[in-house]
Amino acid sequence: MAVPTKPKSSPKDFIFKSQIWKSIFRHGKPNTHRNRTLVMLSNVFLHLHPIKVRKSGVALSYTWCMGGATFFLFLVEVITGILLMFYYRPTPQYAYTDIMQLREDVSFGVMRELHRWGAHAMVIAVWLHMYRVFLTGSYKPPREFNWNVGVILLVLTLLLSFTGYLLPWDQLAIWAVTVGSNMARAHPVIGHEGPGSPLVTFVVTILIAVHFWRVRKDGGISGPL
Repeated sequence: MAVPTKPKSSPKDFIFKSQIWKSIFRHGKPNTHRNRTLVMLSNVFLHLHPIKVRKSGVALSYTWCMGGATFFLFLVEVITGILLMFYYRPTPQYAYTDIMQLREDVSFGVMRELHRWGAHAMVIAVWLHMYRVFLTGSYKPPREFNWNVGVILLVLTLLLSFTGYLLPWDQLAIWAVTVGSNMARAHPVIGHEGPGSPLVTFVVTILIAVHFWRVRKDGGISGPL
């Protein structure tokens, strides 16, 4: 009687069936609905996204990708803003000369232009994103809470963009912000005299995180009407 022999294991099987591999990947290949779900849920990055998305939700003709573009431009503003802080001094004595030095002398002075034009582009992207959401009815229940978060983000984006006019401290900046700054400084919380003005950028970051989280909780990007 012939004794059955054990099939030879390939190096591939040795790796995929090892305890080390199983301790890292706790699911099979994403070739079934269950395994694709497990891939999303067990990944530190992918679990932030919904398991399923509508086909229309990834169509550029429907979303215009304005939400993603806005977030990308926000990251550009944060990174370039931090870099500019090393060279710019926000005082009447040095502000204008620092801006001129950034344009003419400082290496990678293009960061100032990236920051400037990124701010303009972010305002446009936010408006287009809100316009797309309105046209497609994505503000309707159960997404009305996220719509209000988006409206707040729009207002904060406009406020942050407005503050950029003052930074060069030239004639255009002084006369353009005189009326606006006098109105804004009277606000009891986020005005110049209020305790919340240094926290505006931090608040925007928190609301963006809530905005993305709520998109997932509401079933992903809404589909066509």
